[in-house]
Amino acid sequence: MDQATFRSELAQQLRVDSVRASTAAGSGHPTSSMSAADLMAVLLDGHLRLDFDRPDNPANDHLIFSKGHASPLLYSAFKAVGAVEDDELLTFREFGSKLEGHPTPILPWVDVATGSLGQGLPIGVGLALAGKRLDRLPYRVWVLCGDSEMAEGSVWEALEHAGHQQLDNLIALIDVNRLGQTGPTMHGWDLSAYAARAQAAGWRTIEIDGHDLEQIESAYSDAEMSDGRPVAILARTEKGKGVSEVSDKLGFHGKPLAHAEEAIEELGGQRDLRVKTAKPEGDAVPHVFDTGSGGLPAFDEGTELATRKAYGQALAALGDRRGDVVALDGEVSNSTFSELFRDSHSDRYFEMYIAEQQMVAAAVGMQVRGWCAFASTFAAFLSRAYDFVRMAAISRADLRLMGSHAGVAIGEDGPSQMALEDLAAFRAVHGSTVLYPCDANQTVQLVAAMADLSGISYLRTSRGAMPVIYPPDEEFPVGGSKVVRNGSHVTLVGAGVTLHEALKAADQLASEGIEARVIDLYSIKPVDTETLRRAADETAGLVTAEDHWPEGGLGEAVLSALADRPAPVRKLAVQALPGSGKPAELLGQARIDAAAIAEKARELVSS
Repeated sequence: MDQATFRSELAQQLRVDSVRASTAAGSGHPTSSMSAADLMAVLLDGHLRLDFDRPDNPANDHLIFSKGHASPLLYSAFKAVGAVEDDELLTFREFGSKLEGHPTPILPWVDVATGSLGQGLPIGVGLALAGKRLDRLPYRVWVLCGDSEMAEGSVWEALEHAGHQQLDNLIALIDVNRLGQTGPTMHGWDLSAYAARAQAAGWRTIEIDGHDLEQIESAYSDAEMSDGRPVAILARTEKGKGVSEVSDKLGFHGKPLAHAEEAIEELGGQRDLRVKTAKPEGDAVPHVFDTGSGGLPAFDEGTELATRKAYGQALAALGDRRGDVVALDGEVSNSTFSELFRDSHSDRYFEMYIAEQQMVAAAVGMQVRGWCAFASTFAAFLSRAYDFVRMAAISRADLRLMGSHAGVAIGEDGPSQMALEDLAAFRAVHGSTVLYPCDANQTVQLVAAMADLSGISYLRTSRGAMPVIYPPDEEFPVGGSKVVRNGSHVTLVGAGVTLHEALKAADQLASEGIEARVIDLYSIKPVDTETLRRAADETAGLVTAEDHWPEGGLGEAVLSALADRPAPVRKLAVQALPGSGKPAELLGQARIDAAAIAEKARELVSS
């Protein structure tokens, strides 16, 4: 058959298989899949350069289904290229099936997990940045977006950043099918409304009938002729296209078709067409950045330095030694000190401006291609990107985050800037690592360790300068702790700012004849259960102190470790909403300073 007929039949096959898969599952989103079937058919037949036999080929194009609920269409496409067999397609959503309700990288052709709307395009920006500035390879990033998710603020961040960076290797396919889950979308079929937004951000836009195969072909060919701008193809489509019972009708979102056999017949019946996607030409080799030698920064004991500054110095030194390390920042690099990396490795530094969702998404996109990405901003502002972190864990991403200016100890800036939830938030992320250093040398060693960690890792740093208490050659294994002061009467547990308060409290207690053991719990997750349990067995109890709300932070990590030990624990944390003031005033008000720690320790010893 000729190409036009083949593409038409392939599109119908994608629709039929989307119906079949969701019918077999008894759930799913066939109508959302059917609207974009023509877009996918033309993409597969001639435009997507992806070797399905070699998913790790660095020259492969990348395809992201930002509208991840249209997974039946994606899996039907995988069947059409021969990557998935028909019997596996019909295991969609079954327990143990790789064809999950929304795509995840358990499949080698899926880069990231999608399904939380508004994430695919921002991650596509990260992949496109990797292609242009890091890999320096000519692959394209194709992102299928739904019109409903265009209301997400993260999409605007992506549009702005892609336009600013002139990512002409990024093509957004926007499936404008007019209908959301509960009603019409904000702009309906007004393609010009979407085009104006994209154009304002520096994109080239192409408006088409998303069911006209010739228009789709022309749009793709045009998009591939780069003029230095990213391209948004705005396709007017019908949700449920091809089946009269559901086409452009409300009430069918997220439901298998009630009359699947009739629908398949209306679509022309089952087919078993195979399409061979184009493969990248030649053997592409990603760019490799030159590296030198040199050690990590080292600081003399007794000197004072903010851990946020030690982070910047450590990251810059790490960049000297490892060409795969890249850094991103949310326009606070002179506070997080990632500017030190920028100044020494400008070609691997990415300014993401005040767009924390885009910053985290870009880091996720870069790590898809194997880059070791560190992203930093104020700890409080990472909460804006929390859903991206959550989804990054589902993507099995390796992501390194640094949050500075945490807790009441930041002082005068007040509560809007004080992260008091971050330890709990990052502890709750699946497979995460949460680290909280108390001095510069510890910070350096933990930053270096993060580069080799898998999963989501988070480093909490402090604004104010703190004394260096460890020698430069001290080792800090992830999951460990340090007994900084030995004692047999009571145990004081802190990290970061409160570790220093615990040491002051131990000095006060020592003058009273009370020997306090002080544990630096720099690894909040995983936590050093053995050391904590030993302290519980050998002393009268534990006092925990943290510059954090009482829920979910250091204290609760300790309590979890002692779940099977009947040990008394007194937990000090920030209880009342703080205001502005000097750090010492705010620590005292919150009752997490040395005086409060010593008071609780006395109570334990005397009880």
